[in-house]
Amino acid sequence: MTDLAIRYLYLARHGEAAPDGSGLTAAGRRQAVLLGRRLAGRPIAAVHHGPLPRAAQTARLVAEQLGAVAPVMCEEAGDWIPYLPERAELPDDSAEFLWEFLSHATADECEAGAALAPRAVERFTGPVAGGEERHELVVTHAFLVAWLVRHALDAPAWRWLGLQIANAGLTVLRYAPGRPPSVLLLNDQGHLPEDLRWTGFPAGLHC
Repeated sequence: MTDLAIRYLYLARHGEAAPDGSGLTAAGRRQAVLLGRRLAGRPIAAVHHGPLPRAAQTARLVAEQLGAVAPVMCEEAGDWIPYLPERAELPDDSAEFLWEFLSHATADECEAGAALAPRAVERFTGPVAGGEERHELVVTHAFLVAWLVRHALDAPAWRWLGLQIANAGLTVLRYAPGRPPSVLLLNDQGHLPEDLRWTGFPAGLHC
């Protein structure tokens, strides 16, 4: 039987993005560098990122602070709708709001998510084989962070909705053999100064 070991999965939404989608703003670049400095003392063995420029640039800036770890692009870390629920699955008191939000999803986002969501779970979650604990970073988008947190908590599939994720916020999941997954951190922004926190959130939700 293969020995299993703990996996620490670090999840980060990309830094603040330029409106035209070409990459990061100046604030987003600062966020990425500070995130990298936050993680520099951790034994990160792999940095995965999605294909879009805002995720790729964030991963590169983070990896520069880590030293020897080269970022690797993967489709599973992209920007897609992880699960499109039926309206009847949604709670009565928020179904209209959530349904309106989902109505803006494109067919491509939904089709990609149907294929990539289970692949992301398979690739990034659970204990690791080989007997040695592993620390991995995924630089991605808000929806995947929400999806993997939902999965760790074994919540209903639709419950990725409603989880707000800040730019360059840090979420850490722990997968230990023989134990349920743990959410060690969610949306932690302690590495960011006050003027760089809560970007990516609606203004009314800034704390």
